[in-house]
Amino acid sequence: MTDFDDLLKANREFAAEFDLGGFDGKAHAGVAIVTCMDSRIDPLRMLGLAHGDAKIFRNPGGRVTTAALEALVLGVHLLNVDRILVIPHTRCAMAANTEAELRVKVGQSAGLDASWQPFHVIEDQRAALEEDVRKVRSHPLIPDSVKVGGFMYDVDTGLLTQYV
Repeated sequence: MTDFDDLLKANREFAAEFDLGGFDGKAHAGVAIVTCMDSRIDPLRMLGLAHGDAKIFRNPGGRVTTAALEALVLGVHLLNVDRILVIPHTRCAMAANTEAELRVKVGQSAGLDASWQPFHVIEDQRAALEEDVRKVRSHPLIPDSVKVGGFMYDVDTGLLTQYV
């Protein structure tokens, strides 16, 4: 079982200094973040937050999906969330490719037909961001008292710009 040895070794080092035991699992800064799975994004550090401050939901493109809404509702009602940030990013593959292009790329990589797989590409990131913020703000289980903002993260500068 050597496929994961490097990660298990790193985990043992992490666990040796682990100090999050007994944590209550709430968002202590009251923040929830919906962002992309892109590894260039460090959601806590980019906002000056620490472990335990925020709930983070990640998916391709950082879209507010049904699963993201479920997480946000739980966060608001059970986990101390009172501010929600929706944060897609620049140079996102989900906005730089068409559905057909992604299906071809994945199909070539897999050696299988991927024409049936949806990838939910983003044709217009600003329009998608506005739509996603509207979804959150209009959800019947997310009260108006919860602040919701739409931002764009620049992967080349590290800066956030608020658009919504």
